[in-house]
Amino acid sequence: MSIKSLLPFGRTTDVTQGAASDPFTAMRRDMDRLFEDFSRGISLPAGFSGTGMLSPKVNVSETKKGLEITAELPGIDEKDIDVDLDDGILTLKAEHKAEKEEKDEKKHYHLVERSYGTYMRRFALPFEPDEDKIEAKFENGVLKIAIPRSAEAAKQAKKIAVKPA
Repeated sequence: MSIKSLLPFGRTTDVTQGAASDPFTAMRRDMDRLFEDFSRGISLPAGFSGTGMLSPKVNVSETKKGLEITAELPGIDEKDIDVDLDDGILTLKAEHKAEKEEKDEKKHYHLVERSYGTYMRRFALPFEPDEDKIEAKFENGVLKIAIPRSAEAAKQAKKIAVKPA
């Protein structure tokens, strides 16, 4: 029986040749395959990006006046939200901190649960904003940001006619 007949569909024989010549590469490949098989079917919590940052659900809409951004930030306090604009990039950052403690002297248990996370999103603005008129309002876990265009950006673009050569 040939070794090729034992390989999963889509694999080539050079995989086995590399494994035979370098046992560390083979071990690494086997470990990667083990973790891939283990993690298959496991879904990340809603909003978790896999980078340690939480990614809030955001709606961005363009209006005649500028942009409107709405972000869902459940469980966040207003004091833990930072919105800043730097070099045409709007950054939305929020810290989520929760702690829950339960005690029962009769049943002899003490439980403390903590969860922490950072929400962060960045947006490259497609126009020059009027920085003095940007407004952010937070109510019931929803942050609404209104970003108006500057007076210069609000001017209409001039249409240039294309003539035949």
